[in-house]
Amino acid sequence: MVVDYYSKQLWCSPFLLFFFLTAIIMEEMKLIISTANQIPTTLEGPFPPVTRRFDSSLRRGSDDLPMDHPRLRKRVSPMFPEQISLALSSQPTSIWVSWVTGDAQIGSNVIPLDPSTVKSEVWYGTQSGNYQFSQTGKSEVYSQLYPFQGLLNYTSGIIHHVRLQGLEPGKKYYYKCGDTSLSAMSKEHTFKTLPLPSPINYPRRIAVVGDLGLTSNSTTTVDHMVKNDPSMILMLGDLTYANQYRTTGGKGVPCFSCAFPDAPIRETYQPRWDGWGRFMEPLISKVPMMVIGGNHEIETQAAGISFKSYSARFAVPSYESGSDSNFYYSFNAGGIHFIMLGAYVDYNTTGDSLYLLKFFCHFLVFMRVPNELMFYINLAFSSNLLMYHLQESYLQRFSVTGSQHTWLRKDLEQVDREVTPWLVAAWHPPWYNSYSSHYQEFECMRQEMEGLLYQFGVDIVFSGHVHAYERMNRMYNYTLDPCGPVYINVGDGGNIEKVDVEHADDPGKCPSPGDNMPEFGGVCHLNITSGPGKGQFCWDKQPEWSAFRESSFGHGILEVVNDTNALWTWHRNQDVYKEQSSGDQIYIVREPERCCATIK
Repeated sequence: MVVDYYSKQLWCSPFLLFFFLTAIIMEEMKLIISTANQIPTTLEGPFPPVTRRFDSSLRRGSDDLPMDHPRLRKRVSPMFPEQISLALSSQPTSIWVSWVTGDAQIGSNVIPLDPSTVKSEVWYGTQSGNYQFSQTGKSEVYSQLYPFQGLLNYTSGIIHHVRLQGLEPGKKYYYKCGDTSLSAMSKEHTFKTLPLPSPINYPRRIAVVGDLGLTSNSTTTVDHMVKNDPSMILMLGDLTYANQYRTTGGKGVPCFSCAFPDAPIRETYQPRWDGWGRFMEPLISKVPMMVIGGNHEIETQAAGISFKSYSARFAVPSYESGSDSNFYYSFNAGGIHFIMLGAYVDYNTTGDSLYLLKFFCHFLVFMRVPNELMFYINLAFSSNLLMYHLQESYLQRFSVTGSQHTWLRKDLEQVDREVTPWLVAAWHPPWYNSYSSHYQEFECMRQEMEGLLYQFGVDIVFSGHVHAYERMNRMYNYTLDPCGPVYINVGDGGNIEKVDVEHADDPGKCPSPGDNMPEFGGVCHLNITSGPGKGQFCWDKQPEWSAFRESSFGHGILEVVNDTNALWTWHRNQDVYKEQSSGDQIYIVREPERCCATIK
């Protein structure tokens, strides 16, 4: 029990005892209040499926904000820091500070800036204006290059990352970043470190959002999130939608390839990344944001390079968590262990399915193959059909376990549920989703990894990708299971592609097995094996595992109360000015005695 775990320390300190007993009373009061307000708990599930249809009085989407919008335009001179952001390290005694200096360039001929011309410094302390400590870090620039006439090349400003170490958990810090030798320091910002891993310490509020974009709806989502005052943010991929801004002219389309069938490439208009960094800075310069890559971050360019913007702009604790990739990593936030997984890198149990592709592409680059030809070769090798034949004929000869799968198992084996009782996972595309959009798209990933997450007792899974909200009953392998995770899809941040409104079980809306092809990996679409839809590709009514779904923009807030209870609230954008309102709310309850996991 928690009391036994901390009994020696508590009884030795009256102050700690008073604090601990007060916390217990507050937790119990929350549960009593929730019962009075009839907030359901997962113990009452599984719940009968509920659908709340799209409110036709609302618009399904809104246009992108222009680059001269006050929240997107640059507001500092070139050498001064902007786009300041925070990210957690693997433990609360460390945090990453990132920012950009210098002017990005876009045009046919661009010349990268020299990162060595400006230092990466953070000065910080526990009192305003008194910066007792300093740390230095690293900097880089990146370029986005295209081999097609008429498309614009881009090179970034200088991107800085500094890791602050030796911080006190649960402490407020004041900081400035920049280069003191150039007298180019930012204004003062603040952050508060998270508590130490412990079954009685948790972040106050965790905001969860995906597929945010840069539209008027995005501004409502962020403003609503700020109002909810989170202590950290989970960003579930598809951040800026820079990869279709120029082609669509800032107008949203529900299906890009349908609207622009002749586009040779989704040209990514990189200044949108800079605009997004400015747009988010007021929030993420004081609240750490943990990101994971989505399909809109792929951004393929010359020589088959992808994910360049994502990789350069965000600091994540991959190295600290034993990962060799910033596409998957883990970290602790109080008594929660978070696992961030990559859907667009190898997730197989049997090795890197792109091994031969990588070797072949590197060989072509070495042989100086022209960029134009290299781009089309990359597209060809990226096709699911060719990937399937590669996997079937050659790649299955390799018996090496996939690096992400190996890392995941090792990370799960090291989790101590006595210290971090909650285990939360997140990635971009959902495994379970009853909307027509992206239906069964990443079924291969589910088949490769779901058993491992179930074996180790993952409590909650967050995903985005589908531009609507959906919460599942506890489940495993398409079957209701009281020990399975609660899957929650929150890909409704407000992006340019509009809200998804069609369900796979609506008449005439079931995708064909050839639809919803993933940008990465194979195709593993399945027919339903039991229940009313047995033998069919889609259900003929809302699946029993789908507890609640609604087509609306919004975000979620997770509030962990104690080692077994967490309050999940989904906030719809249209409720931003309403007090004590929510689109969906439930207490997620862990049952460790019932659901024996292999974690120590």
